[in-house]
Amino acid sequence: MKKKILVTGGAGYIGSKISYDLIDAGYEVIIIDNLSTGSKELIHPKSIFFKNDLLELDVLKKKLSIYKNNIYAVLHFAASLSVEESNAKPLKYYQNNIICSENILNLIGYLKIKKMIFSSSCSIFGNPKKIRVSEQSLKIPFSNYGRTKFFAEKLICEYSKLYNFNYAILRYFNVVGADYKNRVGQIYGNTLFKTLSKNIVNGKLKINVYGKDYNTKDGTCLRDYIDINDLSEIHLLLIRKLKRNKFLELNCGYNKAYSVKEVINYFSKIIKKKIKIIFKERRKGDSQAIYCNNSKLKIILPKWKRKYNIHNSINSSLLWEKYIKKNYKKLF
Repeated sequence: MKKKILVTGGAGYIGSKISYDLIDAGYEVIIIDNLSTGSKELIHPKSIFFKNDLLELDVLKKKLSIYKNNIYAVLHFAASLSVEESNAKPLKYYQNNIICSENILNLIGYLKIKKMIFSSSCSIFGNPKKIRVSEQSLKIPFSNYGRTKFFAEKLICEYSKLYNFNYAILRYFNVVGADYKNRVGQIYGNTLFKTLSKNIVNGKLKINVYGKDYNTKDGTCLRDYIDINDLSEIHLLLIRKLKRNKFLELNCGYNKAYSVKEVINYFSKIIKKKIKIIFKERRKGDSQAIYCNNSKLKIILPKWKRKYNIHNSINSSLLWEKYIKKNYKKLF
């Protein structure tokens, strides 16, 4: 019998990719998503799908009661995730990222699930003085988004004692690229890779950059970008790795930083055209520079190796954006 994995946010960018890979690996996937920022088009046709909001705890208990004692693990991706929006709409973020996470934790207890992987963020480190951050680095979130992820992490630690489940908290750095088979990718959002790819495919060779006077090598923010295919493999390896009473916190990145201008230049080289940069004022909540110390990740998962470089990520992003444009009516 196939092991069942419950995936929240399985119609979103990261959740859909990992759902596809789970099914490829022989798991049975159950998806919960309210489709507010996800798309039904991204849901694997072989998955079991419940269109529900995570605020509806009683409804979810009733619908999922048939799986009691029969779900191997839960992967919690569902969340609101824009730093900029979180500062404009804090209540939305506290509701979607904290209350919904608490509901999932109560659902774990109700369904007797023993493994959890949580999608967290490097934003919990805020604007660090030492920009290469490890799991032990000081956590002072700079945005409401970062704060809600930090609080959700604390809830998981406490509820794991109450309901006796083991967990892995994965702090993503900037996730980029699309599924290497071009089955799923990012539809919504205004991340750097997404905006550049969308603009290029639509013939707009320009990009807004927020801030040019940061204390970095070229004045623009520094980030660590991890390809979604490499990130997905981390999840699949961890599902098998986690054992009872095992608790992990892992930073997920490449130990490599690129500036915003460097990324734009890489895109320019690949398309062989100049991209105009339009500088805007800094955005509240943006960290100046941060990248991942992934030493612990390599120790915990020695079989995991980086397979995708920044060129692969750019090419898959552009290929996916072309697919979206071609299938626009179908997707939207």
